Amino acid sequence: NVIKEETPKGFNPGLVVLIVVGGLLLLFLIGNYALYTYAQKTVPPKKKKPVSKKKMKRERLKQGISAPGE
Repeated sequence: NVIKEETPKGFNPGLVVLIVVGGLLLLFLIGNYALYTYAQKTVPPKKKKPVSKKKMKRERLKQGISAPGE
């Protein structure tokens, strides 16, 4: 009779690496999403630069509306 020694085999090392990397990637993406949604709620939107009077005049002329004072 040949005695078979059954050594309890652990997890496949390749599988462990895959699970760890996948878990870290998932954690990273979830963290990014959470930060993004948090920032959207708390940070006020950027203020637009004030439009110069020259540009306003040009836009009005383009639209066919006469600028005030003309």
